[in-house]
Amino acid sequence: MEPHDIGTRKDLAKYRLSAAKDCLESAKLLLEAGQFKAANNRSYYAIMNAVNAVHALNGAAYKRHKDTIANFNKDYVKTEIFPRTMGRRIAQAEEIRHASDYDDFYIASKEEADEQIATAEEFIHMVKEYCERKGRKSQKGDVT
Repeated sequence: MEPHDIGTRKDLAKYRLSAAKDCLESAKLLLEAGQFKAANNRSYYAIMNAVNAVHALNGAAYKRHKDTIANFNKDYVKTEIFPRTMGRRIAQAEEIRHASDYDDFYIASKEEADEQIATAEEFIHMVKEYCERKGRKSQKGDVT
């Protein structure tokens, strides 16, 4: 193990949440520049980094986005830790990112990119609050 590999699950969650915020800021800059497809991409990756922050708190990690999202839905949306509407919005963000990145004739709009950014922003806020709650519980010695 390398010295840079040492850290807690909480440290990893913080790092991933920070990465999510960086992607969100990139999405906003791309939106301002009229790069709507790229803004959709960065919004999606902001969401994925936030999802991975949640998974990090429980020591879970997945190689494929499909598995990351499926397990998030199973463990956090179905159990209503996060709202079902957010689960649907995350699925929509994945579809839009895929179309933006891979469909040759896909035309992304400013309104769509705005929506994706709003979803990412709202989700990151939810994840930040979730991580803070988990942190407070673990400091009190509660089993989470």
